[in-house]
Amino acid sequence: MNKLSLFSKISIFFIVFWLLVFALFPNLLVIGSSFLTKGENEFLIFTPSLQSYIKLFDPIYLSVFLDSIYLAVGTTFFALILAYPFAYIIATTAKKYKFLLLLLVIIPFWTSSLVRTYALIAILKTKGLLNAFLLTIGIINEPLEIMYTQTAVFIGMVYTLLPFMILPLYVSIEKIDFKLIEAAKDLGASKYNIFKTIIIPLSLPGIIAGCTLVFLPSLGMFFIPDILGGAKELIFGSFIRNQFLLFRDWPFGSAASVVLLLMMFILLALLAKSQKTTPKPFYKE
Repeated sequence: MNKLSLFSKISIFFIVFWLLVFALFPNLLVIGSSFLTKGENEFLIFTPSLQSYIKLFDPIYLSVFLDSIYLAVGTTFFALILAYPFAYIIATTAKKYKFLLLLLVIIPFWTSSLVRTYALIAILKTKGLLNAFLLTIGIINEPLEIMYTQTAVFIGMVYTLLPFMILPLYVSIEKIDFKLIEAAKDLGASKYNIFKTIIIPLSLPGIIAGCTLVFLPSLGMFFIPDILGGAKELIFGSFIRNQFLLFRDWPFGSAASVVLLLMMFILLALLAKSQKTTPKPFYKE
């Protein structure tokens, strides 16, 4: 018992040490840097300033942020539309098939997302597999120009982040008491009303969790737009990277990072609140 207690204390110590050194301390440095000033030959000058935050409201930079929001919202929406039926099928299928279906969802995690993004080029390019298939079955007469467009970026983002939407939805849907659905059918409720008044409210925590897990990475995942979109459109993640690596404007890059952190904390707070509240199906008297 004493050995177990000692092992637990050592484990907790290393976990706390790791979080402090590699999570909290770097974030504090970023927050502190955002209130400093860029020098001509120095990355940072220890002169307090809010100029970096004021610059973020410039229409040029604000448009980058709005474009990133548009991309993240679109990715989250399409991921939800595609993931919900798949998660529902997994949750309602026989137990002996659940492991196989979940394995199909988890398999993409075994390969780097960067490698998978480059693999999409072979599918989406003009002479790729998708165009070859569509030409063979006669749906199109000439190859589609998909690569280096916003469509390719959406496909890449949804493909990469889809498992992060499926898994929370599956966990949430699996917890639903399907006796409620059977009772609703016995009372004459239509499939649409069952879905709207029972399934959706009870799976709401999974929807919120999945949307959060997809939306946040969509804002900062810059390599997919760079590879599939040809870096034609600057998004928030690329913008932050450029401030640090190209323009060497660490205060401005830090300020943009702090804004992203604030959005993350807000969404995580909403997620935590949703998990504490057990939604109830809506019934009409």
